[in-house]
Amino acid sequence: MSEPRIRVLGPVEGAIEAVPLRLSKSRHRELLALLTLAHGRAVSTSELIDELWDEPAPGAVGAVRTFIGELRRILEPHRPAHAPPTVLVTVGDGYALRLAPDGVDLWRAERSLREATGASPETAAPLIAAALAEWRGSAVEEFATRPWAQSERTRLATLRADAVEQLADALLALDRASEVIPLLEQQVVAYPWREGGWRVLALALYREERQSEALIVLGRARKYLADDLGLDPGRRLADLERGILRSDSALDPPRRSSSLLIGTATAHSQTGARTQLESASTLLPRLAVSGGLEFATEQRRATIAAAEELSDPELTARIIGSFDVPGIWTRSDDPVHSAAIVSAALRTLAALPSTASDRARARLLATLAMESRGTASHSAEAHEAERIARSLGDPQLLCFALSARYMQNFETTGLARDRERLASELIAIAQAAELPTFEIHGHLIRMQALCALDDINAAAAEADVVDALAAQHERPLVTVFTSWFRWTFTDAAETPPTGREMPGFSRGIVALAHLTHALRADADLPDGDFGPYEPWARPLLLARAGRREEAAAALEALPAPPLDLMLEVSWFLVGQAALEIRELSAARRARDALLPAAAERAAGSAVVDLGPLAALLGELDALLNQSDSD
Repeated sequence: MSEPRIRVLGPVEGAIEAVPLRLSKSRHRELLALLTLAHGRAVSTSELIDELWDEPAPGAVGAVRTFIGELRRILEPHRPAHAPPTVLVTVGDGYALRLAPDGVDLWRAERSLREATGASPETAAPLIAAALAEWRGSAVEEFATRPWAQSERTRLATLRADAVEQLADALLALDRASEVIPLLEQQVVAYPWREGGWRVLALALYREERQSEALIVLGRARKYLADDLGLDPGRRLADLERGILRSDSALDPPRRSSSLLIGTATAHSQTGARTQLESASTLLPRLAVSGGLEFATEQRRATIAAAEELSDPELTARIIGSFDVPGIWTRSDDPVHSAAIVSAALRTLAALPSTASDRARARLLATLAMESRGTASHSAEAHEAERIARSLGDPQLLCFALSARYMQNFETTGLARDRERLASELIAIAQAAELPTFEIHGHLIRMQALCALDDINAAAAEADVVDALAAQHERPLVTVFTSWFRWTFTDAAETPPTGREMPGFSRGIVALAHLTHALRADADLPDGDFGPYEPWARPLLLARAGRREEAAAALEALPAPPLDLMLEVSWFLVGQAALEIRELSAARRARDALLPAAAERAAGSAVVDLGPLAALLGELDALLNQSDSD
């Protein structure tokens, strides 16, 4: 089940997979807003009481606990009765929200604005626009009069106003003055004391050859500042007015004709809708592998939606299938986005006429297998895409199909040797066809598989090849994986990057890596934010803390882990917890799940490692054999 997604930039709302949460009580919404604005920080019970009541009643502590319990059931409606909560968790004497970085509209907006800081106008404009799109009104507007909300509402209103002006500056730098005008006409009404809004609005009007209107705007600004605030206009407003009056060339748009990219984009904007869509779909994969993953992902979905509106399944198939970007992490960075791509691929497959090309059909099948990784079995589709690619003799399509097969190659534990063979073939095909993205991908898969096969020296050689290829072909994201490999397996001193561009990889990895390292070293186990790995890490932590009954309840309610790179690690943690509290049912589940990987190492991600599985399996067998003989 997906995590809830919370919205506080407007009415306080939430949803799980587009189904609204039933936040019918004002106290539930207020409590949720308080915890959300804490950005994951634990808020003590006493602090919550102080914020929720002007004069707390004697039973306030019990009331908070009741509200927390009700809110937990709303946020995790399908959590088993005795399973520990993973979204609204107890921390010390307080509570904290544990949500993905993109699980809250405010967090997404703030992240986009941070990424836009110091970036080029081309990069900053879509980031700022995405941040502003998160607002649906004023923040936590229902609680505008509450003392706890007032300072935060002021901060967020200022953040939004700053963002509007930053977007306007970026658009002006991109010679898009016509888009600035409606943006700032609203801004100067809402924030007439901000000189920046008046200045950029006037400059945009001037660049649109509306000189008289620009001067009227500056006159309005001067009148408001002087009459209402008793201030003289700042120097930049006065300089702008003088420049407009003498048609100063310094106010003209920046010259951009020297940029090949901008020139190409200008010509592209004058073509038809179909040509624009197909051209964009060709560019997006290159952006995704060269450091623009988040922007490319966002635009990909918009491009597919636009293609579907044209009611041409063959065009839509080409648009969907052109994004042949391999994935190395078997959990989606954005499950909602992936689900939308899968739905579009299924709709398009169903609508394709019998005359459609095999190549288009194969790309759709491979996309379906790629995007459903860790959530659904589409191995048959990946194999069919591979069969078609081999029959066509198309090396790029075959590489894409093999990459999709890799994503589906986790039906059971112990498949590292299969993945190693797949990677070797992928490398050979990509080298012969000069496809560097797939060549890098093959080496990364082989590095992972070799870790599971306990050949760390060979895995290190693969990591060296990956780094060299990444530098040669400008693929910065892939070195995140090699850095983690070296930190985990070669005791590299440098802390690896978090991989924040890949939320499906980064969330929970740091905590899980420290936990597994401590377990291998037989040290005290550190707690932390395990993100999606929480259900399989928590029972062991509860067992080590002496909370046997809670650990047993957590193991009893535990679902099977997703079929992905963390499969062996997850079952290892379950088996270790079962050993420590002698919980036979969980021990048997873990033993049976891990038996196919008896000769492997719980290290198939090349990021975290729990060592060879044979020793754990021996201990589980001993426990189960002893119970059978008792």
